[in-house]
Amino acid sequence: MSTTEKKPQVTAAPERRRELLDTAAEVFAAQGYNATTVRKIADAAGMLAGSLYYHFDSKESMLDEILSTFLDELWQGYDTVLAAGLGPRETIEALVTESFREIDRHRAAVAIYQKEARHLSAQPRFHYLSESQVKFEKAWLGTLERGVAARVFRADLDVRLTYRFVRDTVWVAASWYRPGGQHSPDEIARQYLSMVLDGIAVRT
Repeated sequence: MSTTEKKPQVTAAPERRRELLDTAAEVFAAQGYNATTVRKIADAAGMLAGSLYYHFDSKESMLDEILSTFLDELWQGYDTVLAAGLGPRETIEALVTESFREIDRHRAAVAIYQKEARHLSAQPRFHYLSESQVKFEKAWLGTLERGVAARVFRADLDVRLTYRFVRDTVWVAASWYRPGGQHSPDEIARQYLSMVLDGIAVRT
C-alpha cells in the first residue's frame, strides 16, 4: 500500500453504536439538547470527545438517530394495530399497550421528544417530527370518532379533549417509569385502561 493511500474507515460494531446512543439519550433527557455537549456525552460514555466523533459527526446526528429510531418502531407497532381491523375499544386498548411498550423500550427518547419536539420540528432535518404528530393525532381522533359513531363510546364525548387527556397521561409515564420495575408495560397499560375506560368508582 502506498504511504499516501488512506486506510479504509472502520465502522463501529452495531452493539457499541447502540450503547453510545443509549448513553447520549440519557444525557439529552436529563440535561436538555441545548445544554448537552459532545464532551458531556463522551464523559458519560467513558471516552474522549474526539473518540466520539469517530462514531458520529455531531450531537445533532445522535439526536436524529435516537428520535427517528424511536418513531420508526412506534409506527411499526401502531400501523400493525390500525391495520388489524379491530373495533374502536380494542384499537384504543392496543394503541395504549403499544405506547407503554415503547416507553419501556425508549424511555429516554420519549422524554426527549416531549421536551424538544416543538422547537426541533422547525428545523428541516427534524421536520418528520411534525409529520409524525399529525399522523399520530389522526390515528387517535379517528379511532375515538369511530367509537362514538358505533355507540361504543358515549355520544357526548369530546373526542379532541379525550385525545389530549389520553395522549398526555400515557406519555408522561416516561418521567417516572423505569424498565425492570415492579410492573411490566403491559400490566401498566391494563391498569391504565381499566381506569380510563371503566372508571375507578365501585359499581353499584
